[in-house]
Amino acid sequence: MKEKLLQAPEGPPSDVERIKSESNYLRGTLAETMIEPLTAGISDDDNRLMKFHGSYLQDDRDLRNERERQKLEPAYQFMVRVRAPGGVATPEQWLVMDDIAHKYGNGTLKLTTRQAFQMHGILKWNMKKSIQEINASLMDTLAACGDVNRNVMCNPNPYQSEIHAEVYEWSKELSDYLSPRTRAYHEIWLDEEKVAGTPETEEEVEPMYGPLYLPRKFKIGIAVPPSNDVDVFSQDLGFIAIIEEGKLQGFNVAIGGGMGMTHGDKNTYPQVARVIGFCTPDQILDVAEKVITIQRDYGDRSVRKYARFKYTVDRLGLDVVKQELHNRLGWELEEERPYHFDHNGDRYGWVEGSNGHWHFTLFIQNGRVTDLENYPLMTGLREIAKIHTGDFRLSPNQNLVIANVTSEKKNEIVGLIEKYGLTDGKQHSALRRNSLACVALPTCGLAMAEAERYLPVLIDKIEEIVEENGLNEEEITIRMTGCPNGCARPALAEIAFIGKSPGKYNMYLGAGFSGDRLSKIYKENIGEEEILDTLRPILSRYAKERQEGERFGDFVIRAGYVKEVHSGLDFHDE
Repeated sequence: MKEKLLQAPEGPPSDVERIKSESNYLRGTLAETMIEPLTAGISDDDNRLMKFHGSYLQDDRDLRNERERQKLEPAYQFMVRVRAPGGVATPEQWLVMDDIAHKYGNGTLKLTTRQAFQMHGILKWNMKKSIQEINASLMDTLAACGDVNRNVMCNPNPYQSEIHAEVYEWSKELSDYLSPRTRAYHEIWLDEEKVAGTPETEEEVEPMYGPLYLPRKFKIGIAVPPSNDVDVFSQDLGFIAIIEEGKLQGFNVAIGGGMGMTHGDKNTYPQVARVIGFCTPDQILDVAEKVITIQRDYGDRSVRKYARFKYTVDRLGLDVVKQELHNRLGWELEEERPYHFDHNGDRYGWVEGSNGHWHFTLFIQNGRVTDLENYPLMTGLREIAKIHTGDFRLSPNQNLVIANVTSEKKNEIVGLIEKYGLTDGKQHSALRRNSLACVALPTCGLAMAEAERYLPVLIDKIEEIVEENGLNEEEITIRMTGCPNGCARPALAEIAFIGKSPGKYNMYLGAGFSGDRLSKIYKENIGEEEILDTLRPILSRYAKERQEGERFGDFVIRAGYVKEVHSGLDFHDE
């Protein structure tokens, strides 16, 4: 019986499996393609491989029709994603990101929901220079995308400095340990020569991933209670830090989370990870590696939309996967230990850390760092980076922590914050401070509707309802994505909008404020007018009928608007 359960799904390999198989460990024809002068684009096969190197080919969809009319190829450009394990970057690295964005990109930085940097608008001819300059700053783009483990997330935790430092070190170790071993990245982008004396016949190996890597991307996050800002239950593999008597004892292990789905296919769904036990800190690398090898061996390599680890876990069964993990480890996880989450947002403004240093959390709407007419955000951060002696921390909520500010430097940085009018967001509604949006249009090829450019406008109008009902300081999570891939983790938001077509969204309600429960579809394919007409009476009832301390997501379930959903297997139930 067990032998039958532990089989990968049958079916011919997807085309991406062919591309990986023929790629010679992620090389393909990228080296030749990137210097080909006749087009700014690259072939589809090479674009699939580019993801493993941390980049996608995109085009400006705002310009598509006009360029087609002029018989020009699309306005091709690359998005480059830079890994920052745990979201930590030095001031010097921040300045390099700023410089590259201006020299080669569109002059802005995007702070992602996975605590990475994204730069948009980089042309093919500038890709190699960009990656070399990123590498010189001791950062890289390797495995920032693709069928491998992605950037390892970590709670920025500015108010528990020692614990954050320890957990952050584990996020770095995980990121390094789980990186691909192929030298393709170094050869193509960094001009690394084959090591002298290495036989041409010597076969390259990927000791953990193998020649086909994983069936799909894999995501890991480490949360430090009481904050679940990394949305640990959205991860393929989540680690929940267990702190006892002020010391890190180890981690509860949660497996099988994931946000993406496909419109119209009820066999796809978002899922929350489930806790299966506890490990000590020195066991974390072994656990992560063995979980990844289970997905490598039993994930779906035939149909990519069914290939995420959550589907592997649900198909095989949680107990079967747990037993297989124990078999591969050669030892068993301990029983899970008690923990409690009470929020998944950021703490804004100045906070004194337990190490005597200061931390300032800055609100950055949807993670876009740019200079606006009356808000020189990018310039202000550049000037701070020039004098800052601590670090920057990208939060999972697309905000930024100017961290580890010494008492000696604090007044100087306060002066720059005031000079450039940088804001902790406290003048905004709590709703806006708890908002997230993916990039969507015009650059994301998957986007069906706007997200980053539209959510602030929609919040302007929802804020009028919020204010009418005295809910301005009531924290409610609200998220929007341009497609159902779930990059801004909408299925874990109390109010969520997932793009269906231009100007139309599916509306979801009822997720848990601390990120431990899924939302449920409430209305399908609606535009702005219906969104506002729908939310007005619900928010009005919430203001009048909520119980003490009751969150909006809990209220809409109690009031009967949507059913409670604790498993993706129930996500589509009527």
